[in-house]
Amino acid sequence: MLTPSLIGATTLLCAITAFLPYQDPQPGYRDTPRLPDGWRVHDSDRPRPAAVDPGPETPPKAAPADATALFDGKSLAAWRGRDGDAKWDIADGAMQVNRTGDIETKAEFGDCQLHVEWATPNPPKGESQNRGNSGVFFFGRYEVQVLDSFANPTYADGQAGALYGQKPPLVNACRAPGQWQTYDIFFRAPRFHTDGTVLAPARVTVVHNGIVVQLDEALLGPTSHRGLAKYVTHGAKGPIRLQDHGDPVRFRNIWVRELQLERPAAPK
Repeated sequence: MLTPSLIGATTLLCAITAFLPYQDPQPGYRDTPRLPDGWRVHDSDRPRPAAVDPGPETPPKAAPADATALFDGKSLAAWRGRDGDAKWDIADGAMQVNRTGDIETKAEFGDCQLHVEWATPNPPKGESQNRGNSGVFFFGRYEVQVLDSFANPTYADGQAGALYGQKPPLVNACRAPGQWQTYDIFFRAPRFHTDGTVLAPARVTVVHNGIVVQLDEALLGPTSHRGLAKYVTHGAKGPIRLQDHGDPVRFRNIWVRELQLERPAAPK
């Protein structure tokens, strides 16, 4: 039996809840094209990967001797913006998205190992794809999603560690908002025949906070929202791009190693 005080508290709770924004427990779509695995692009019914605690955040990871520093916490000299110089904010050894547009490296890379550290805003703001959203793009077109996926429902192929719109991560390895996270991404560029057809697709391995979330996955083509990817021939190298999705995501300690995957042939 509810007492008058409990009735009053319940009424107040219901009134407050009525003014809170509704969060869809299964965000996504049911009218998009089907992927080769049978799921739809951004399928709302696709199971979300289980959350795994990756442990506490760690200090910045030192770059190997053969790595090229892309951001050392002080300068955006390695980057350019859409109208020339990159204009993201720099503070406390990190650069931060500030709605001035995407930035990309001046240098171009093909097969590579990329290390990126990132943190989403705390306290969090928004939900699903509007919460701590950014992305890491190879050749400016193949995306590994950056998102605050900590207790934040979204479609499976759009959460942190996803090959956006194509492959969900194996698990959700996100730390809490505001904590530093690491991506170690191993990217093999696509190969094309001389007629422009695909000889070999791009392949990606992603280690998120020390946990493998993508293992040698073949990309279907460039990243697409609500559509199927389709390859368009391009050169052997391209820029690495960071996305300005409007959320003040921070990045630090970014470095890259170019990979020589073709080993020397044995003497005859």
